[in-house]
Amino acid sequence: MPAYAAILIRFDPLACDHAAAERAARQLLDQGPGANAASTLREVLVCYDGDLAPDLARVAQATGLGPQEVVAAHLSGQYEVVMYGFAPGYAYLAGVPDAIRMPRKPAPVRGVPAGSVLVAAGQCLVSTLAMPTGWWIIGRSPTRILTDRPGRA
Repeated sequence: MPAYAAILIRFDPLACDHAAAERAARQLLDQGPGANAASTLREVLVCYDGDLAPDLARVAQATGLGPQEVVAAHLSGQYEVVMYGFAPGYAYLAGVPDAIRMPRKPAPVRGVPAGSVLVAAGQCLVSTLAMPTGWWIIGRSPTRILTDRPGRA
């Protein structure tokens, strides 16, 4: 069981005051992780080849692993969504194995394509929009993260 809890709270401050929202959040936290939500396992396909993984060799060099060992480590991670934010569909995933944890890049890179598989520190995500990032780009995914049909990945 992870040692963290994450909940997303949406409320209308004109219809509910902050104290009531806090009470409701504390009740949810007291119930324990996952008490009100069923987990759903999702499969995300990733290609780690060539131009689709421009930082793979640098991650390998920095960690003392070979590129295939970085890929194997990434695939061995037990990922869990811990936060949504920053951009539409950005699901921050905890669970990056210690062997490939890297700090953020010193400077962001512009024009990173949607579908890029990114890692930084202990987190991973699949970008949903073309945008700049300071995370390490280790692959690309054709899996649609944002969809117009509920329940479909």
